[in-house]
Amino acid sequence: MARDAHDTDVTSPQDKGRTSPEEQRPRSSARMSSEDSHVSQCCAVNSVSLETDPLLLSLSESSSQPKSVYGAKLTTALVVFAWFCSNIGLLLMNKFLLSNYGFKQPVFLTLCHMLACVILSTAFSTTQYVPKKSLQSSKQLIKVSLLAAVFAMSVVLGNVSLRFIPVSFSQAIGATTPAFTAALSLLLLNNRETARTYAALLPVIIGVVIATGAEPSFNMAGFSASLIATAARALKSVLQGILLTDSNEKMDSMNLLRYMAPISFGFLIPATFYLEPGVFAQVSASRTDVFFVVFLALNASLAYFVNLLNFLVTKHTSALTLQVLGNGKGVAAVVVSIMVFRNPVTFASVIGYLITVSGVMSYMVAKRSAAAEKNVLPQKEVGAV
Repeated sequence: MARDAHDTDVTSPQDKGRTSPEEQRPRSSARMSSEDSHVSQCCAVNSVSLETDPLLLSLSESSSQPKSVYGAKLTTALVVFAWFCSNIGLLLMNKFLLSNYGFKQPVFLTLCHMLACVILSTAFSTTQYVPKKSLQSSKQLIKVSLLAAVFAMSVVLGNVSLRFIPVSFSQAIGATTPAFTAALSLLLLNNRETARTYAALLPVIIGVVIATGAEPSFNMAGFSASLIATAARALKSVLQGILLTDSNEKMDSMNLLRYMAPISFGFLIPATFYLEPGVFAQVSASRTDVFFVVFLALNASLAYFVNLLNFLVTKHTSALTLQVLGNGKGVAAVVVSIMVFRNPVTFASVIGYLITVSGVMSYMVAKRSAAAEKNVLPQKEVGAV
């Protein structure tokens, strides 16, 4: 292979006519940058020292480590950080609008979320971040429509609950999603878990019972809405496993959201007119309130980016990592919401929530172990805004 014009050979007279082992090795066709070339030359000159000195060898290996590895780690860290901020930020913004600001229209708020998802999903489908996948048949469209209806119901009820109960209590109830998923899988699919897995769910239930009994801001309407919303999220996860079993019909969460969002938006338009008939007049009267308009637009956009970052975290890490981060996010959301909204908490409610989180972690470990024994990975539990 011909050498680059800038390469030079420095050989002593006595070395001429001899071929070193290094020269017998094939040269790489990739051109090194000036810094990497400098490191490589230094390593070649001191090859004998490096082979006999482990410290110099380790320093040489670390200095020649590809910079792309550090770039990938930095990207992953930034994605996870953005995921934490967006998830907690959306919860706090929803709570502020529905409870503190006085905009008590959860169905219309969900309608805005879906509209933002429709617009931004269409925009991002043209980029490399979310490769587009098309629906294969009208039958698949019916299946996606059913998922969209359950999806819309879960989001609406989740927003309704924030009108009446604190974010901390809502997160405690939401942590019971694995228990609902296991129960629905047994009822609808006859999918039985191991005794260890079911035993791990007992602390989840016990913890929520303790947290509910000790919650100073308990409200039956908010509690019921949050509980049904949690069950609806679990139902969506189970239904997705039932309906989209064909390998040609399976799609990633962002493409599924791209099709579910407009269908959910269509479902929510008549629901908004029926359940919140005065909301459009209220919004029209508030159009001169710059803070409200900007805040609502940011809130709706953030609803999409929460889903996008869920997708990116899974892409850069794994579904299991996303589940673990979800538990950490729940704890962080509880702490931040208490600091921001100053809602009262009791020692018993904190203990109840911690018991629930520990039960969820135990459930994940037990489910993973059972799947490893069967050499089958557990199905990812799908969650959305």
